[in-house]
Amino acid sequence: MTEAHLPATGSIKVVKPKKAAKLVERVARDTEDPSVATDRLLIVLDIDGTVILEDESLSPGVVEAVEHAQRAGHEVMIATGRSWEGTRGILRVLGIAPEYVVCSNGAVVLKRIEADDLQYERVHVETFDPEEVLTLLREHLPDARYLVELPDGQRLYTEYLEDWNLVHARRVAFEELAAQRVCRIVVVAPEQGEKDFVELVARIGLNQVSYAVGWTAWLDIAPQGVDKSTGLERVRTALGFDPAHVLVIGDGRNDVGMFRWALENGGRAVAMEQGPQEVRDAAGETTTSVEAGGVAAVLRTL
Repeated sequence: MTEAHLPATGSIKVVKPKKAAKLVERVARDTEDPSVATDRLLIVLDIDGTVILEDESLSPGVVEAVEHAQRAGHEVMIATGRSWEGTRGILRVLGIAPEYVVCSNGAVVLKRIEADDLQYERVHVETFDPEEVLTLLREHLPDARYLVELPDGQRLYTEYLEDWNLVHARRVAFEELAAQRVCRIVVVAPEQGEKDFVELVARIGLNQVSYAVGWTAWLDIAPQGVDKSTGLERVRTALGFDPAHVLVIGDGRNDVGMFRWALENGGRAVAMEQGPQEVRDAAGETTTSVEAGGVAAVLRTL
């Protein structure tokens, strides 16, 4: 193993576009050249706000950059708050079929069965009893919309929401959401502002679960002690990557856990420029925004 396990951080020099393009291509050729020593990295990408924009379009250059990283010998995978149902299509457009995928904010870890058709099986699922949490939340957010994900991947929801991928999901009465153990609860309260939601969560206390508040009034709840980092540690161990050979990129509060996990073990954590300040503070560095192609900018330097 080489001493410099991650690409060195250098000084910044402003050059003309033509020269910059030549430098990028030279770096790309070097990293893809088998004769040039490059440590293999486990590269972990968030989805929303990282590889795709709010309108579901791809971040500029991300497909080509992911392809470049794979040609250079790195393992590129996804760790997302989405369910598998909302993740599979993103793998397809990125052109990747990683050995493992982490979904539902770490509560679900899937392993590849067949690459061409993106067939995966659930190899680890964390669950919890949602009754107390749902009851508490509904007292304070009676008009919110709720969704739960069951251990087998089935999703139950109370009201339609345009932003949700509800393919194969089933609408039920609120009381049915708590009828069995779940691996994830999603709560959306459109009338609440982000700040209001953050303050509400702090005030009512959700000590028996893990949670992350999104940019909008969106609350994602997972089993206690579970976040993306717990799922990723299982993957890293299974794949045999040294902890220092990890690069994670994300933009949201649900990425803070994996940022800390990577940095505490000698890896690298990169936040998207448009993310909240607390998220950028938790990362070791910041790239440009998702609209400006921040992921591509990082991956093309590897």
